[in-house]
Amino acid sequence: MPIPLKKSAKRVLIVDDHPMMRQGLAQLIDNEPDLRVGAEADSAGAALDLVIAQKFDLVLLDVSLPDKNGLEVIKDIRAQKPELAILVVSMHDEALYAERVLRAGARGYLMKQEGGKKLLAAMRQVLAGQISVSEKMSAQILEIFSGRRAESASPVERLSDREFEVFQLVGQGRSTREIAAQLHLSVKTVEVHRANIKTKLKLKSAVELVRYAVRWAEAESRGA
Repeated sequence: MPIPLKKSAKRVLIVDDHPMMRQGLAQLIDNEPDLRVGAEADSAGAALDLVIAQKFDLVLLDVSLPDKNGLEVIKDIRAQKPELAILVVSMHDEALYAERVLRAGARGYLMKQEGGKKLLAAMRQVLAGQISVSEKMSAQILEIFSGRRAESASPVERLSDREFEVFQLVGQGRSTREIAAQLHLSVKTVEVHRANIKTKLKLKSAVELVRYAVRWAEAESRGA
């Protein structure tokens, strides 16, 4: 039997393109007396429409959405509602994404396999105005934002958010024209990004870039 909601319960927007994931999160949240699901969205466009039209205290956001990269969604939400707390809940490796989502404006990052107890703790931490990442990432994040971090071990981490987005799509086998259409950019702009990526990753040709990106995507999908 659901626990009766308090009048002060915080409204949560769930943004995830997997129906079963949204359902599981909704059940978890609605059993808490201080939290309630205000709405759900399965795409970036739907999420932004809800953020503009309604009042929420927290957005639970998956970084991988069908119509837009999660980093851009964070920036869009922050542009509309700067005070709205955002917690990213994703299957992707925290070591790769945590810094990027915090820089984009989210207040926390949690990997989906962490489970319900840690998710609820992270939600309350973010709602309290704090930053929520794993203990493993905490020291690294402090070094990153204090400027004391040594050069990144992974060259991919040196890519800008937009370059990273293009790199991911290259790894998915998308052509320059397909990437341009998906990101609403010109073909020339995508070509510039690809050139910058090659320089940063020290790759000599477009073929090397594709190979590198595909291997990276495969390793990332395996959780490597």
